[in-house]
Amino acid sequence: MPLKLSLTKGEKLVVNGAVIKNDGLDASLVFENQAHILRQKDILSSAEANTPASRAYLSLQCAYMFPENNSVHLRDYNRLITDFAAAVPSALPIIERLIDKSNASELYHALKICRELIDYEHEILSYAAE
Repeated sequence: MPLKLSLTKGEKLVVNGAVIKNDGLDASLVFENQAHILRQKDILSSAEANTPASRAYLSLQCAYMFPENNSVHLRDYNRLITDFAAAVPSALPIIERLIDKSNASELYHALKICRELIDYEHEILSYAAE
């Protein structure tokens, strides 16, 4: 089933490792076959990966976007997730779903669940700061 994406002016996305920027008016793209796609809003830079959950997301993102180095990135991701689970056992329901998706090589879906983990981590850190 084709995937249709609409991009606003200046919006970027990454397709199979290539950064694409809409330099004109709103654009519509249709992907007719399988591709590794991440929209700008879903991309985390290494500078933004400043918490344990966000570093796990970055490793998972790299595994998804750069399959040629998949094993290295997934090894880092697994270590980070294991450490996170030990430090924050209340996050286990999210982590279990995350691990299920990553073990099934459904990395795009795992990224979405990892965003939930980042939000949960943010809640915990905000609560601790109060």
